[in-house]
Amino acid sequence: MEADDPAPRGGAPPRIRRLEESVVNRIAAGEVIQRPSSAVKELVENSIDAGASTVSVTVKDGGLKLIQVSDDGHGIRCEDLPILCERHTTSKLSAYEDLQTIKSMGFRGEALASMTYVGHVTVTTITEGQLHGYRVSYRDGVMENDPKPCAAVKGTQVMVENLFYNMVARRKTLQNSNDDYPKIVDFISRFAVHHINVNFSCRKHGANRADVHSGTTSSRLDAIRNVYGASVVRDLMEIQVSDENAVDEIFKMDGFISNANYVAKKTTMILFINDRLVDCTSLKRATEFVYSAILPQASKPFIYMSINLPPEHVDVNIHPTKKEVSLLNQERIIEKIKDAIEEKLMNCNNTRIFQTQALNSSALTQANTRKDKGTEVSTPTGEKSQKIPVSQMVRTDPRDPSGRLHTYWQGQTSNLEKKSDLVAVRNIVRSRRNPKDAGDLSSRHELVTEIDSNLHPGLFDIVKNCTYVGVADEVFALIQHNTLLYLVNVVNVSKELMYQQALCRFGNFNAIQLSEPAPLLELLTMALKDDESMSDVNEKEKLEIAEVNTEILKENAEMINEYFSIHIDQGGNLTRLPVVLDQYTPDMDRLPEFMLTLGNDIAWDVEKECFRTAAAAIGNFYALHPPILPNPSGKGIRLYKKNKDFMESAGQADNDLTSTDEDDIDQELLAEAEAAWAQREWTIQHVLFPSMRLFLKPPKSMATDGTFVQIASLDKLYKIFERC
Repeated sequence: MEADDPAPRGGAPPRIRRLEESVVNRIAAGEVIQRPSSAVKELVENSIDAGASTVSVTVKDGGLKLIQVSDDGHGIRCEDLPILCERHTTSKLSAYEDLQTIKSMGFRGEALASMTYVGHVTVTTITEGQLHGYRVSYRDGVMENDPKPCAAVKGTQVMVENLFYNMVARRKTLQNSNDDYPKIVDFISRFAVHHINVNFSCRKHGANRADVHSGTTSSRLDAIRNVYGASVVRDLMEIQVSDENAVDEIFKMDGFISNANYVAKKTTMILFINDRLVDCTSLKRATEFVYSAILPQASKPFIYMSINLPPEHVDVNIHPTKKEVSLLNQERIIEKIKDAIEEKLMNCNNTRIFQTQALNSSALTQANTRKDKGTEVSTPTGEKSQKIPVSQMVRTDPRDPSGRLHTYWQGQTSNLEKKSDLVAVRNIVRSRRNPKDAGDLSSRHELVTEIDSNLHPGLFDIVKNCTYVGVADEVFALIQHNTLLYLVNVVNVSKELMYQQALCRFGNFNAIQLSEPAPLLELLTMALKDDESMSDVNEKEKLEIAEVNTEILKENAEMINEYFSIHIDQGGNLTRLPVVLDQYTPDMDRLPEFMLTLGNDIAWDVEKECFRTAAAAIGNFYALHPPILPNPSGKGIRLYKKNKDFMESAGQADNDLTSTDEDDIDQELLAEAEAAWAQREWTIQHVLFPSMRLFLKPPKSMATDGTFVQIASLDKLYKIFERC
């Protein structure tokens, strides 16, 4: 027997060998980069650590063929590129003690190195102040060639190709190339909800539309709405927990949890601890246990939590992919959060919304024929008993319709039948006049039903019976309802009204004929030039984006013309827009932005989402936004001075700013601004609010998002002045 051969049973023990470094590195790489989504998570966390404000992810074949992550962070120094992908090289810490106070998401220096052992990595980077960037390729932790100068935009782009090309078994487990893409989208969505100051986008390679596209926002709810939709936000509640007074522990938790009306088949739990995306099985189990007592068995909650602890109370170095952390006094923290969630749910459980099935009045025929008549019941002996009303009978024969549930609604059946007959006649007449209605789509009906089911009764009463008082400022107007005074966000209510009208007038719009056809390519190019998020994109790329969106709109021109009366001719010119509200024309300065939204944000492949997003785009375009020209009233007139040098001097008194010589004013521009603001105020009073009383069905979200704000109560004011 050779000395190197494994020993037989009962023989000498096998020799211990030192593995080659390449084998060690590949084994470690397979542990750190378990699947393509692991690589994306590591690269996105690196971008956030680099201070990026924009992170773009492109994926091909679920990440096996290509993963490309681009950011606008601080970049990588040229002199650091030779050791960039070596194991345990990092800029995040220099001593083990630094782990006690680590705040960055990366710290081991293993992620990039691991990717080079299981894929082909190319890095392009440029730091601020450099005239050009550098591109370099890596394999097995080392550079394949010297860094080459190249053109680059600010930040870093990491491209990983042919992931797991040398790990046959791993690739076989990922044979379905689309398996990991939903996981990648889920990761990016979670980051977008938490990091509201960072623009995230994620798309498949070659796709025109991003599956995740989030913009910077000041509100966490807006971030959740952008990523998960308005249907999720309307059922969320804010929650805050803190333990600052404890001697041995300091922690804060803030977030949003779903209420009892939220329905989903799967739990969505987004957990960040010290800005680190992690999983916590015990906390998830505890919250699901609380919800199990409130939600139906098949429903699961939506939870977003951000927990902040002193860094020394968190051990981040317990998992190869850093997806788990260990907390000091973890059981106590979980118990405190669990109690807070339970208390919040109990306090909000005063009202519940249940889906009901509409009554089919056509099945109530036989019971109605017996209305006001009694029924003789025979005993087994053949004797006749006294007459018993049908509504008091117990059903014993399943073939007898007299015992069915609808017989107990005797007083309503005749009215229901009359109403249903009238509706049927109206539908027949309408279908003859408007053939499109006869073939109406179920998706549109579902969206209209969602509006009805989400109606807030209290706000509905306020809107129906309010009195318009006047405009308060650029955004809010005053209304009175009974003895209460409210501020109403004009932009929000007009946007919702236009969205609802777009669905109600679906396929039956009157049209606004443009005086001259507007070329789509020019409109889209104008919109891209004004888009601040596209400031880093060169003019050639903007033109390509505009051309792609032009083709998308031309391909779908027939549908949007049929359903929304937006007519685009064969030459790619916009010729007609819909009349969403009578006596109202939208602000044409926002037309380029509207066309860009139609081309870029509409889900053309899914019917219901297509109608929803198209109606939302129309609602945003037709909403009563403040005019682009600043309000010239008050101190705003100083913005129309021909010589604005005085604005650079911060020490001038306010009265100097307002005392303006007419010769210094651009009278033509001032007149245009005054006309625009006066027209908006007239439209709010004479078009918007009358239409609101007739058509608006305020959703529940408007009761909590600041759209309606009560600012005074006549009863309380009377009591206050009575004391004086």
